[in-house]
Amino acid sequence: MRLRLMRRRMTVSAPRMAIRSATPWPLRWLLAAVVLGFSGALALWAFEFGKDIAGLDRNATQELAQLRSEVQALRTDLGRAQSIVNTSESLLTAEKAVQTQLMMQIGQLQTDNQTLRSDLGFFERLIPGTGGDALSIRGLQIERVAEAQLKWQVLMMQAEKNAPEFKGQLEVSFTGTLDGRPWTALQAPAPQSVLIKGYLRQEGLVDVPPQAVVKTVTAKILQGGAVKVLHTIKL
Repeated sequence: MRLRLMRRRMTVSAPRMAIRSATPWPLRWLLAAVVLGFSGALALWAFEFGKDIAGLDRNATQELAQLRSEVQALRTDLGRAQSIVNTSESLLTAEKAVQTQLMMQIGQLQTDNQTLRSDLGFFERLIPGTGGDALSIRGLQIERVAEAQLKWQVLMMQAEKNAPEFKGQLEVSFTGTLDGRPWTALQAPAPQSVLIKGYLRQEGLVDVPPQAVVKTVTAKILQGGAVKVLHTIKL
């Protein structure tokens, strides 16, 4: 048996032998890591080179530049819109101020219009006389403006055309009752001087007791202590 084994080993049909060197495992892992790193770097270089060939980087750069330009344009439009908004707010504030001023002017015009209407009504009720006395009282009005105050108006006219001016005094008296007793008051402590050239309107305020009941008002035109014209109205 042994003889056969020796012959087999010595002949051509003997089994092959392999000689291997014993390499440490850490060195093998290091070599493998180097190979993998080199392969990865080569793959990355190939990828970048392929993008350059395909023109992907150029398109991305152009798109980025376009996007930046669009963002800048949007910012410019936003600034313009904000400026328009600020201008609109300023115009709106100015318009409100003008509107307030116009409302005040309208109120003043309405007050003036009411005054003119009152004057017009006062004069419309006065029809100049034809003939008769040269001087007359064409209107006498009384209005209570407060609980203890009356407003009076007197219109004195000369009927003659180109009549000479008249110098005299005006006295307005108020009669009625106060607490059931007769009561009298004057528009002033003394008659007030008047100078009539064609016509003259006088008005004023007189204080009266709140409990007084005014029944009649009399206007007198005096000259030298004599009564030239007398006009009385009942309330």
